Order: sequence, then C-alpha cells, then structure tokens
Amino acid sequence: MALPVRQGRALERAVLSIGLRLCVSAAALLVSPLAAHAQWKPVEKVETYAISGQSGPELYRSIGENGPNVGVARAIAHTNFKLTWTRDYQARAGACVLVSARPKLIITYTLPSPSAPLPPAIQKNWEVFLAGVSAHEKVHGATIVDMVRKIEAATVGLTVADDPKCSKIRTEMTKRLSELSQAQRQASRDFDRVELGKGGNLQKLILALVNGG
Repeated sequence: MALPVRQGRALERAVLSIGLRLCVSAAALLVSPLAAHAQWKPVEKVETYAISGQSGPELYRSIGENGPNVGVARAIAHTNFKLTWTRDYQARAGACVLVSARPKLIITYTLPSPSAPLPPAIQKNWEVFLAGVSAHEKVHGATIVDMVRKIEAATVGLTVADDPKCSKIRTEMTKRLSELSQAQRQASRDFDRVELGKGGNLQKLILALVNGG
C-alpha cells in the first residue's frame, strides 16, 4: 500500500489511519539467557531498499511506493526471521524425551536507504528518522529471540510416556510452539499499535521527517 504524504493535521490523520496496517516491524527487550541454553546467538542481518527524494515529503512518498510488501500494505521497514532446529529425541523406557534442541536463528531487518546524497539539513533529519525506525525494528528482533528462548525452556526435557517411536511428542511440541508463536505475534502487533498510534514514537518520527523539510 502506498503511503500518501500530506502536511499538518491531514498527515497526522493519514499516519493514524495506516498505522496499524503498516507492518513497521520488530530493542529494548533484553532477555537473560537460560544457563543451560546460553551457547547460541542469533545472526542479525540488515538489507536495504532504495528510495528517492531530496526532501522529507519526497522521501516518505518514495517509502510508500517502494517499501517491502507485507500482506496488503507496504511497510516502512520490516523484520523477518528464519528459525531451524537441531533436536535430539531419545526413546527411554517406552517414553520419548527431547534431550536437547539447538536453534539456528537468522533475523533480517529491511530498512529504507536513499539512492542519492541528501542536502545537509535533510540528511540530518533522515538520520534521526532512520535511527528511530532501526531501534523499533530491534525491539521486534528481541521479541523473536525471546520467543526462541521460551521455546527452549518449554520443550527441552519434555517427556511423553508410551511413545517409543517419538511420534506423540511431536504433536505436543507443535502445540507448545504454536502458542508461543502466537504470543510473539500478538506482542509485536501490540507494540506497533502503540508506536504508530497518536503520539507514538513512530508517528512522531514520520511527522518530523515530513514536516522538517
């Protein structure tokens, strides 16, 4: 979805109307690692998409035209991740135990990047805007890491009786993972709602960029 650029109250209304659909995604939330599962670290990558313009309104308009597609909307920025696991299931006395589970987590942040040098005053405004958006995305990244830590805590050591072929345990695993995944998505949606709502940090950043020149 293109993001129209308007001035003053019209812009504020536009920002509020699109706020919940702009998946300006995903770090303030720091998680104390579990002692038994503290050996892994996520891989974090940054990708950019090109935008054009020599003023705040032009840059914001270009974001609306070129930002990543997320559902039915275009995003200012986006956080995505790929999560895979190496798990050790063991049959013990007719039961199945998940002895260990090591995650491989890759988090990718997608951010806008002007394709040409900006005038000095606009460059300064842009740097403030980009720093704020990047910090917002880092929060989403942190909630993803938190989710993975919780998956570890909820599944490592899980034992299912009468499961010598380790098939029933996978059903229980799916249930637990689904609940944690849904909780993470809801937390991200709630965070976006606040950040993009009236007086929210992202709304302020957008207004400052567009009205600053």
